[in-house]
Amino acid sequence: MASKTLPLLTILTLDLLFIIPSLLYCPTSSLSHDHKNSSSSPFEFLEHLKGSHKGDHIQGILDLKLFLEKFGYLSYGNDKNHIHADDDDFDDVLESAVKDYQHYFHLRTTGTLDGKTVSKMTKPRCGVSDHIGVHKIDYSKKDHIHEVSHYSFFSSKQKWPPSKYHLTYAFAPGTLSEAMTPIAQAFQTWAASTHFKFRRHRDYKKADIKISFEQGDHGDGSSFDGTGGILAHAYAPTYGKLHYDADEPWSIGALEGYYDLETVALHEIGHLLGLAHSSEEDAIMYPYISSGVTKLDLHHDDIHGIRALYKSH
Repeated sequence: MASKTLPLLTILTLDLLFIIPSLLYCPTSSLSHDHKNSSSSPFEFLEHLKGSHKGDHIQGILDLKLFLEKFGYLSYGNDKNHIHADDDDFDDVLESAVKDYQHYFHLRTTGTLDGKTVSKMTKPRCGVSDHIGVHKIDYSKKDHIHEVSHYSFFSSKQKWPPSKYHLTYAFAPGTLSEAMTPIAQAFQTWAASTHFKFRRHRDYKKADIKISFEQGDHGDGSSFDGTGGILAHAYAPTYGKLHYDADEPWSIGALEGYYDLETVALHEIGHLLGLAHSSEEDAIMYPYISSGVTKLDLHHDDIHGIRALYKSH
């Protein structure tokens, strides 16, 4: 994700103003009456493409191409006639991209947009690309002799220098205190398994890591898309920005139809420290994040990944 240093103006939506306080003391209660949970997703355009395959020309295939470009599976970079997706043809390059996506998520690599592939694609997820860096496959000869590691790093293995292992974080003005507590807990979970120490800073502008809730086009070139779709995104070191989509229904704890703040924070902090996505479904760095569930512990794949990235320090 390209880094752009731009001033960010952050506010919480009215949804957050009502949802988070009501869930603070009762995180597993029923949905708030004032929240109208939507079953639609910005990715539901994929549904009518189900069953499409190489050779098809169907309106909407361009959107599939743009989806796969966004998340790092498709590129026409070596084709002088196609720099970016620009038509509705299910061509050889698209078939290869669909196979790559299916392989990454342990689906049948048919190259056809089958039901299971569409079902995976339409789930809510992190906005960071899956193929932005170095995929790490590690067959350990020590404690986990048959274990395969699925973690990955950003393309240049960006990481914090040794002089910045004590990091500060701050919340944008207007962020509710109830939202800060679970995010602060996520930092402590990472601290417990790494050499990093985290401290909250009162000055948002001076903090190493800046956390905010944003809506739509918020000035960083990676717009949010409303309810569902992309939930949050963060940047590789040392840019230090974590953005939540303020239009999502957030909760503290597991609540059906809502997304747990701490679970998402754990994932995005991994990006802030230098980890890209993992294809291990139980890992925190797995890109898809479901509503109504919590993942509050680091997986061994996450821990192996962060330690491998910083092993020389």
